[in-house]
Amino acid sequence: MSAAPHIPVLLTEVLDALAITPGERHVDGTFGAGGYSSAMVAAGAQVFAFDRDPDAIREGQALADEKGITLIPGEFSRMEELLAERGVSSVSGITLDIGVSSMQLDRPERGFSFQADGPLDMTMSQGGMSAADFLNTAAEEDIADVIYRYGEEPRSRRVARAIVDARPLERTGQLAAVVRRALGYKPHDKKDPSTRTFQAIRIHVNRELEELERALEAAEALLEPGGRLAIVTFHSLEDRIVKQFLRKRSGSEAGGSRHLPEKKAEVAPAFEKPAKAVKPGETELARNPRARSATLRSAVRTGAPVANAHRSARP
Repeated sequence: MSAAPHIPVLLTEVLDALAITPGERHVDGTFGAGGYSSAMVAAGAQVFAFDRDPDAIREGQALADEKGITLIPGEFSRMEELLAERGVSSVSGITLDIGVSSMQLDRPERGFSFQADGPLDMTMSQGGMSAADFLNTAAEEDIADVIYRYGEEPRSRRVARAIVDARPLERTGQLAAVVRRALGYKPHDKKDPSTRTFQAIRIHVNRELEELERALEAAEALLEPGGRLAIVTFHSLEDRIVKQFLRKRSGSEAGGSRHLPEKKAEVAPAFEKPAKAVKPGETELARNPRARSATLRSAVRTGAPVANAHRSARP
């Protein structure tokens, strides 16, 4: 694991946003191959790292032991609860790297990619409803809604009909072939049309957007006054959630107009005005093309208390 197969995206920029002072406690929401966590330790932080993927936990334990990282199995949405079990109620910084990792994409047996054939799984935790479970049992309308909402696929109904007609689906290669036929894919096309459908199904089975929303609330609760939040997203749906959260919690939402009275903040701002979004530079893109769609958003926690009114009720 020391020769990590995953290149942490926007690492320098994330560290700049975290502004680590030696001795501070920091959270790495997605340990992956340990890139962010290792850099935080090198900057002097005490790191608590989370990952819901059993492979990342098992393969990362040796690195965590070597670096003194506390590696915790579980979703980053549960960080407040899982840290409380370890006697930690506040931290100075939290980093979230959202979405699928290169480690997951590059292993055909995990079923995340159509680049190589593998079982139609896509579960980050390697448990629960798989992609095959969903596609082989869900109603056509529900499949179409997922593909449209999470993949932003304009021809989602056509894809859903083709999927239902092709059941049962068990392999990534099967699903990719079905989508390509439905959308008229040609080998010289610049982008494989399967991309949007695979993204949508992965987000759905892993409840990725719900996990992100819950993690943002947990981060607000855990960060001490002056604490820093840094979030790297990889597509518009994630970025929109983060952008709207930070705008709302910083009191930076658009004000009124000549037709409507100016909107007053219901609670004291929990974050200072967010920093300007950061994208990878040409040097990083040349080294790591997968960073192309990445966006970093960051903000600093104020001393305002967490308002119970905006914390969602949990089942």
